[in-house]
Amino acid sequence: MKKPQLSLPLEPDHMRRADLPQSDRELVANAIRCLEQKYLVKQDCLTNPEATRDYLKLRLYGLHYEVFACLYLDNRHRVIRYEELFRGTIDGASVHPREVLRKVVETGAAAVIFAHNHPSGVPEPSQADLRLTQRLREGLSLFDVRVIDHMIVGDGEAVSMAERGVL
Repeated sequence: MKKPQLSLPLEPDHMRRADLPQSDRELVANAIRCLEQKYLVKQDCLTNPEATRDYLKLRLYGLHYEVFACLYLDNRHRVIRYEELFRGTIDGASVHPREVLRKVVETGAAAVIFAHNHPSGVPEPSQADLRLTQRLREGLSLFDVRVIDHMIVGDGEAVSMAERGVL
């Protein structure tokens, strides 16, 4: 069995918001490493929404540009890999459903959790976010891949579309 991978390098410090002190950047980097090590070593299932939310907040908070990412999961919701799929600008990222579907199928994932950040700091899903999530969900259902959630990270918080009843 392949070992799960959460091995994207952290963003360079200059890509994070300038108002994040160096000590906080180091704390975030250490927290990400700890969570990744836990998932890699124990192959824990993502059954706790708070742990997933915390991990994604650490990954996506403080960026000056929008990032659309995916957590690929196996059929027991163990992490296969975290991957940033698209990067955009301060107010959006172009997400291509065809490429998302291709990547999900390539990993052999049984389920996914999508996430992206809003550099504005407001984590409320836009109509475009809702439409994209629905489109991805419909496309992935053809491959029997479940969309568990789509989380949007803002300033210090993350909104879960699943908890809002959108998925």
